[in-house]
This record gives sequence, C-alpha cells and structure tokens, in this order.
Amino acid sequence: MLVAAALVGGVWLFVRLWPVLLAVSVALIVVGTLNPVVGALEKRGLKRGPAVAAVLFAVVAATAGIALVTLPALWAELTRVLHDLPTIQQQVATYFERSALTAPLAESIRHADPSKLFVASSREAVQVSSRLGVWLGWAATSLALAVYVLVDPERSQGTLYAIVPRQYHVRLARIMLNLEAIVGGYVRGQLLTSAAIGVYVFALLTAFRLPNATAFATFAAVADVIPFVGGALTLAPLALVALPHGTVMTISLVALVIVYQEIENRLIVPRVYGRVLRLSAVAVTLALVIGGELLGIMGALLALPIAAALRMLVEELRVELPGQPLSETPEERAAAERAEETYAALTEGAPAEEAAAIAVAIAKQ
Repeated sequence: MLVAAALVGGVWLFVRLWPVLLAVSVALIVVGTLNPVVGALEKRGLKRGPAVAAVLFAVVAATAGIALVTLPALWAELTRVLHDLPTIQQQVATYFERSALTAPLAESIRHADPSKLFVASSREAVQVSSRLGVWLGWAATSLALAVYVLVDPERSQGTLYAIVPRQYHVRLARIMLNLEAIVGGYVRGQLLTSAAIGVYVFALLTAFRLPNATAFATFAAVADVIPFVGGALTLAPLALVALPHGTVMTISLVALVIVYQEIENRLIVPRVYGRVLRLSAVAVTLALVIGGELLGIMGALLALPIAAALRMLVEELRVELPGQPLSETPEERAAAERAEETYAALTEGAPAEEAAAIAVAIAKQ
C-alpha cells in the first residue's frame, strides 16, 4: 500500500510540476551546449565570468544577424502578397478552373473574402499571444538558470552532490558527463541537418533565379530546428516568393522542397541522430512522435536528447530490461566498484564541492 501510494503521489507531483521539470531540462540542454565553448575559452586564458559573457554575446549577435538577414525579406514578401492578394485570388481560381476535379473550388476562391480570415486570425493571435507570454516567462527562467550554472558550476555541482548519497557520486559524475556528450551530439546533428536544408534551398532558389536566396535559405535552416511545424514554415515563404513567377514554378519549387523534407525526415534524421545519440532509427522516430503528441513542439524538440538520456541512465544505473541482458561486463563492473571505493577513501570528510570535483576527475579516467 505504501509503494502504491508513493507511485500515485509521484505521478501526481510529476503532472503538477512538469513545467518546472521542462524548464530545468531546457536549462540543462543550454548548459550542455554552451559549456564546452566556455571551457575552450577558459583554456585560452579567459576567466569563467568573461568567458560566459563572451559566449552569450556571440549567441545574441548570431540571433540578431539571422533576424536582420531573414525578417526584412519575409516582411517584404508578406507586404507584396497582401497588396497583390486580389490578383493572386483570380490567378489561382483561373488555374483551378482548368481541371474538372478542382473546378468546384474555383468559385469559392474567386469570391472568398480575405478580411474574414484576418479577423479570425487576429482573434486566434490574441489567444496565442497569451500562451506565448507564459512560454516566454518559462524560457527566461530556463535561461537564467542556465547562466547561473555556467557562471558558478562548482556551487551548482556541490548542491547536486550534497543531495545525492555519496555512494552514487561517481556514477552521478559519469551520468553528467554522458549527458553533456548527448547534448553535444544532438546539437551537432541539428547543425548538420539545418545546414543541409539551408544549402539545398539556396541552390534551388538560385537555380530558379528567385530573389533573396540567402535570406530564405537562412530561414529554412532555422525553421528546420522545429520538428513537424518547421516544414510548413519553410514552404509558406518559398511559395509566396515563387507565386509571381508562375504557377508551374511555384508547384515545382514546393514539390522539390517537400521531397527533400521527406528524405530528411525518413532517412537523414534517423541516421544522423541515431549515430550521435546511439539510438536506432525506430527509436528516433518514436521519440519524435511521442514527444510531439505529449508536449507539442517543445516535446518534439526535447524528445531526442531525453530519449538518449533515458537510454544512458538505464545503462549507467545497471537496470536490466526484460529480454535484454546488461551491457556491462564483469570487468567493467569490477572497475566501477574500485572507482567508487577510491572515491570513498579520497572524499571522507570533504565538503560537497570538493567531493564533486574528485568524482568528476575519477569519472573522466
């Protein structure tokens, strides 16, 4: 009965606190992404605080640069489309009249009132903006927590190690090092896939001789970070920029981008992330689907690193899954036990921060 009550209480607590856990997970991913860069700057002679400030400044500068490259072009295309919307309606209706299958839609498109769509969109925008404000608050919390951990990692580690019993400290150190490796692999995989679609879109727009190829390629690379929704975000501006140049060009451009996105989603993403995160292609696909179903876009974004982290935890905590033997050999188990005994001898009576540093040093051996 006590075990059942504890399980129910744990599930209830998880449901109530999942936004907090999500914010902490995002903060840890930010730390795992930026900490290697901060460490490299420290090796070059910078102190911890200036190194963190330099990395954050570089991130802000890169974000501002991407915005300056993409937003003016996107706004120009949106303004042009709004100005030419009546003409575009007539062109689309005329094109649909050419086929018996789409002819019934032609009259609906020709007599549609775009102002009603904008009114409905504005109402929806108000609801979305309220939710966006909440998410921005959680994002600011995650960023503040990440900065705190980056600036003072010793104190953060000391707090964590003070909570965990000392017999698990070496194992905890290995888990933290593996988590950083997982986040690094995830970020490298995302940079690779984003760069690939950016180059592909740039080549397409250049081949079709369409304007603002660099801006739209950059936007496609950034939108590729967002699972599921990123594809639609990429296609919309590309269709708008191609529409004045003819229906055939628009359909061809959109079709070519959709083909690439399917290849990326079905082949490239499972292989790239599966290799760096040590997940099978099936596990990658299921993680993305489950994460998106549970938590939407944010869940899909965090699905792969969380799935890889869970797999690593199962191995590190020596949990034997049904039908799958432990991957740890007797020699590895003996070496881990010796490391834990060495740690216990070296940290007897030591404060938590010093014990954390020793645990990390042993885990790196």
